[in-house]
Amino acid sequence: MAVDYTVIVVYLAGMLAMGWWGMRRAKSKSEFLVAGRRLGPWMYSGTMAAIVLGGASTIGGVGLGYQYGLSGAWMVFTIGLGLLALSVFFSARIARLKVYTVSEMLDLRYGGRAGVISGVVMWAYTLMLAVTSTIAYATIFDVLFDMNRTVAIILGGSIVVAYSTLGGMWSITLTDMVQFVVKTIGVLLLLLPIAVVKAGGFSEMKAKLPTEYFDPLGIGGETIFTYVLIYTFGMLIGQDIWQRVFTARSDKVARYGGTVAGTYCLVYAIAGAVIGTAAKVMYPKLPSADAAFATIVKDELPMGVRGLVLAAALAAVMSTSSGALIACATVANNDIWSRLRGAVKSDGAGDEPHDEVKGNRLFILIMGVAVVLIAIALNDVVQALTVAYNLLVAGLLVPILGGLLWKRGTAEGALAAIAAGGLSVIGLMWGYGILANEPIYYGLLISLAVYVLVSLATKPTDAGVLAAWRERLAGRGAAEAEPDTPVAV
Repeated sequence: MAVDYTVIVVYLAGMLAMGWWGMRRAKSKSEFLVAGRRLGPWMYSGTMAAIVLGGASTIGGVGLGYQYGLSGAWMVFTIGLGLLALSVFFSARIARLKVYTVSEMLDLRYGGRAGVISGVVMWAYTLMLAVTSTIAYATIFDVLFDMNRTVAIILGGSIVVAYSTLGGMWSITLTDMVQFVVKTIGVLLLLLPIAVVKAGGFSEMKAKLPTEYFDPLGIGGETIFTYVLIYTFGMLIGQDIWQRVFTARSDKVARYGGTVAGTYCLVYAIAGAVIGTAAKVMYPKLPSADAAFATIVKDELPMGVRGLVLAAALAAVMSTSSGALIACATVANNDIWSRLRGAVKSDGAGDEPHDEVKGNRLFILIMGVAVVLIAIALNDVVQALTVAYNLLVAGLLVPILGGLLWKRGTAEGALAAIAAGGLSVIGLMWGYGILANEPIYYGLLISLAVYVLVSLATKPTDAGVLAAWRERLAGRGAAEAEPDTPVAV
């Protein structure tokens, strides 16, 4: 294992070095939070694919393949579909807004009255996403070093917090690009063909497994529909995803680069399911489906290759964790704390100048420490992530898409939809159970009904607000004061 350990240590050291290098570029708020809005198509595509394909997509995707066969690809496949929908239909408009958070977009659209409550919902979602990603370090480091769970979480979390705090989005972008390359080589080019060969090829796999393992819909229509509601729609509205859209240097980069990333996700989904299916042939009686990835890596891959593939799994977890962390900190600082701070000032306090980069860096550090502590204390990852996605989709999907697609939507309708969707999904999870499908079904319908009814019953959004909104959607009226930074390719 010495060679494998060396690969992992070099990889981790490289992540910290990227963080230090990124710190030298992050001199303004725009550079720190959205990489100066200067990413070109190649870097944009790679980093977007890296953030959406995390530990759940890699370890969990292989586990679903082990459990259900090829239809286990649907979870990651719906993530890819969501990214494609975002890129083709919405990303150009989102990029032209020149904002930093989803809540800022809601304020622009509805006249500055929907940001705080939406910020709280988005903060809760990004916090739980960062926590669940951080917990995944325990699985990987256990395979590598037989490490204690708490120590593994602290080690992995500290590295992500360190490079994210140092350089913000520039550091995360640079590390994500490396992680994208490592993930592509480790999972697609090495683990996938090796797993299929070790399992005896597709003919042997078909001979040894039940026919439902090769049924594209074997996982069940209701499960696929739920994945679409949670993951496809979740990709359309998550702060962690939008913040990457904000890094594109133009609306064309956002559209076409995101389309490439979404297509990559579809390929990655199928690869994970095939690897899991191959693992089922080789290890038919594993105690847990999620152990399939670690088992096949540990037992079947040669020295050195094993380290690279484990580095790929670590890359998948780190990219999602760092993206969720900076999103969580950005929302906490810009949408919650800055508004509270502004309210205090409006009551008579002085308006002293402050360093926005330093302030955002401090919030990443604070949120990072909180994420590590919660990850150590939390045991049920699936329930935490389900609560986060249910709140996000039921609370914010309708007001966001309604604001983009329906000019009759009002601030009152948006606020009522956020409150009704969020509260109803919490109550429904209490009644049906956290992992039940009904809460997201009914919660989303309630949010939609309330949004439409309240919007129609209230005064239309002020014409001046809508005119300013259309100007921003067209890419006008949002010039930034930061100096130009070099264009990234």
